[in-house]
Amino acid sequence: MIKLFKGDIMMIKNILFDFDGVIIDSMPIKSEGFRKIFEEHDSEAVKLLLDFHNLNGGLSRYVKIKYFFEDVLGIPIEEKDILRYAEQFSEIVKEELNNPEHLIAEVVQFIRDNQENFNFHIVSGADEQELKYLCEQLNIAHYFKSIHGSPTHKNDLVKQVIKENGYLKTETILIGDSINDLEAAEINEIGFYAYNNADLKPLSANYIETMADFVL
Repeated sequence: MIKLFKGDIMMIKNILFDFDGVIIDSMPIKSEGFRKIFEEHDSEAVKLLLDFHNLNGGLSRYVKIKYFFEDVLGIPIEEKDILRYAEQFSEIVKEELNNPEHLIAEVVQFIRDNQENFNFHIVSGADEQELKYLCEQLNIAHYFKSIHGSPTHKNDLVKQVIKENGYLKTETILIGDSINDLEAAEINEIGFYAYNNADLKPLSANYIETMADFVL
């Protein structure tokens, strides 16, 4: 049993995980990826992008690239150019993300120990094809009933998982480390557990300090 809301005990059957910052410590790697693909641009502008990236870990690279051009630089960007930058970004980060040392050990251990107790899914802002490739390479794909990523928005990914599997919302939670994860849970009316981001403590009724404390 898992504590869904403070003071309430409910049976949780379905756990949706964000990927970056929850299952794998990838944010610094991806920050470096953005630095490299935009190294010819003004460093202060790139810093604004990185601040946005760190604040919105649940958003896709496509959204962040568009944000950099249209909101930071004030320059319109075509879809084909977003895709070109996204491919460059993927080439930079993919090899480093294949390293299992970046996996967050306590989370992976929780998943291994509880794979028979819950239905696990990944809903991530990471590119879906890259995400599936990484999970296979890291030998964790088999723990999850499904793995979903961008360019579909996370709000829609959560809705899709619930609908396709016929899950009850009262039996489903999302574990994430960003405000986007919190919003996706709230919009889909499921429980949210914040993890690995102390800034979410004032915003979330539930915060996981360590995965060892998560299971009641």
